[in-house]
Amino acid sequence: MTPLPPLREVIATHGLRASKALGQNFLLDEQLLDRIAAIPVDLTGARVFEVGPGPGGLTRALLRAGAQVTAVERDARCIPALAEVAAAFPGQLRVIEDDALRVDPVEACGGPAHIVANLPYNIGTALLVGWLESGVWPPWWLSASLMFQAEVAERIVAQPGSDAYGRLAVLAQWRSRARIAMKVHRSAFTPPPKVMSAVVHLVPADAPGGVEVATLSRLTAAAFGQRRKMLRQSLKGLPGALDALAEAGIDPSRRAETLSVDDFVMLARLMGR
Repeated sequence: MTPLPPLREVIATHGLRASKALGQNFLLDEQLLDRIAAIPVDLTGARVFEVGPGPGGLTRALLRAGAQVTAVERDARCIPALAEVAAAFPGQLRVIEDDALRVDPVEACGGPAHIVANLPYNIGTALLVGWLESGVWPPWWLSASLMFQAEVAERIVAQPGSDAYGRLAVLAQWRSRARIAMKVHRSAFTPPPKVMSAVVHLVPADAPGGVEVATLSRLTAAAFGQRRKMLRQSLKGLPGALDALAEAGIDPSRRAETLSVDDFVMLARLMGR
């Protein structure tokens, strides 16, 4: 490995002031970055898909861990800095200059991969939902270790009855085992965001069969779109939903946040028959 300059020096050399429009907040603490890279598994020789590497702090940690990294970066300013990282780790890093929402990760990685990313705040949830709503399950990703705003992280792992419980929790917990692996103080970032952050670790699960993800998506959108209303009101415009409630024996006067993930999956299965 060729020695690389400190990340602060890289940022200064390449003029990489974090872009608010791109949702950028850079992590520079190498010990913290190594801890994030260690969350999935032993990455020696493993494929890793990274979104928004920026100046390459987490990228370096993943490469030090022995991973073969495919990194997607939209910000052209960061490409020269990432080229320096690639040169320091010959054959381990491929950088794609593009929008991650447009990139096919399976084609990019060439096979199953772990996702590890300090996700740009403005597209993080959209990316996760896209990965969870895959029409093919088990999916292409082996695990996902993702940095989110703490509020979003709490929504992913929320339990029924809590204010944070909603569509994202149902989808994530239907198709994966999700946990908060690490909380990260705002002071760890440059520039510091206004909110705290957390790394969520997800591992694909054997999602129950007989359920169309599109049906579950419509069901949770209707139920949580008017979450303070009783289900008989929030679901009345969704064909088959009230009949499914009756068949499942679920009291229509209940509210969406009181139903478990299994309840929503059962209703989606009944609606799809």
